[in-house]
Amino acid sequence: MRQAAGLAGEAHWSRAHRFFSRAVWDLDLVGLAVARAVVARFVPRGAAVTLAVDDSLFHRYGKNVQGAKYQHDGSAKGRDSIGRGNCFVIIGIVVTVPFLARQVCLPVLFRLHIPKTSTSTTAQARTMVDLFAQALPDRVVHIVGDALYRRPAWRDRPARVTFTTRLAANAVLYGPQPARTGKRGHPAWKGERLGTAAEMAVGATWTRARVTRYGVTKDVDLAVIACLWWGSLHRTPVRVVLVRDLDEIRPCLSPWPAPT
Repeated sequence: MRQAAGLAGEAHWSRAHRFFSRAVWDLDLVGLAVARAVVARFVPRGAAVTLAVDDSLFHRYGKNVQGAKYQHDGSAKGRDSIGRGNCFVIIGIVVTVPFLARQVCLPVLFRLHIPKTSTSTTAQARTMVDLFAQALPDRVVHIVGDALYRRPAWRDRPARVTFTTRLAANAVLYGPQPARTGKRGHPAWKGERLGTAAEMAVGATWTRARVTRYGVTKDVDLAVIACLWWGSLHRTPVRVVLVRDLDEIRPCLSPWPAPT
């Protein structure tokens, strides 16, 4: 870092040690400054920004290591997937760089997650997304997370912030909130029961499309359904995208809800 900053021949290395060990600074402000620089350099003006959210366990041991706990470790071998260390929830910007054919994720914000002490990983991710959206008020923000992040914390987001994740196979979906009838009593908050993704697929209207997944481009059938995921996102409108592969003996349904 000293060499990249041009300080290797200008200042003694102890200055860097003193800065990181004694200086008082706000990591969120640093992360947001990096985020603005990344967006300005790699995201076209006026285009939406895609954020990826995930958590990772950094293996640390010892009684003096702050926040080191036994917790979920996706890279651990064995049945339990448990490891000991520091778990960090990370928000990164997904961008295309000129020297790679694939996209990369550049981390900009993070939180230390301590089980039974911190708020949930999803709540911590929502806090960082809110900070990011406030720092770039003129940008639409698309968030992508895995199934562990499909929690109620994503309710009541700003209209320009969307969240995409994998739908639970047993999730029951309902139609959008119906119009008022003018009758006495509390108006209905949700429409008729649509069922699970598999149940909706039976009567869905499919459209042929060409998509790229995991580096492979092929034709699939898509069905997009506007509905409510009442059990998780309550009154937040969602769009469920059902994907049916054409070369499978048994149709594979991949439901992905993207709140609008």
